[in-house]
Amino acid sequence: MVADITTKNPDRLQIFLCRHGETEWTLTGQHTSFSEVSLTENGRKQAIMLGKRLQGIVFHKVIVSPMLRAQETCQLAGFDHRKTIEPSAMEWNYGEYEGITTPQIWEKHARWNIFDDGAPGGESPDEVAERADRLLKSFIHESGNILIFSHGHFSRVFAARWLGLQAEDGKLFSLSVASVSILAMEHDQRVIKLWNETAQR
Repeated sequence: MVADITTKNPDRLQIFLCRHGETEWTLTGQHTSFSEVSLTENGRKQAIMLGKRLQGIVFHKVIVSPMLRAQETCQLAGFDHRKTIEPSAMEWNYGEYEGITTPQIWEKHARWNIFDDGAPGGESPDEVAERADRLLKSFIHESGNILIFSHGHFSRVFAARWLGLQAEDGKLFSLSVASVSILAMEHDQRVIKLWNETAQR
């Protein structure tokens, strides 16, 4: 369990970054930002399992994207009563690429990559990095455990910014649905303590 590698009452900041559970669009590979897509039945089971993996950990703040799939995951994981809805934790706005798969985009824009190119009519990498920085700044001087329920591409940028990397470097971090990652401090260095832990492993 995730709780096994964490301290119960850390005196330093630890950020638990959770991606929402499976949806129909994650199965088809369709880019999902502002579209409201519910969890599948399997996604609901994943969210419940996610909550079990977080049992025993004390969180002093629970932050959730406004999107339904993130809020469903938070609720089924057992943290709905503690949540604060945070627009900065929303998924990358895909603009004209909303609901479209990467192979479909490549038919018109060969070798397109969201982390390098952004989305027409949506957000650029710099704009997503600005949101990630704003969220980090809101609790960077706090201590203890903070739990965030968010989305794949945003979470990858968030992790990159935690490490002091550029938004584009988020492409180096693969992230599965219903996964848990932990961003922490080692002495004075920001580190990734755990990345992409899932119940399937």
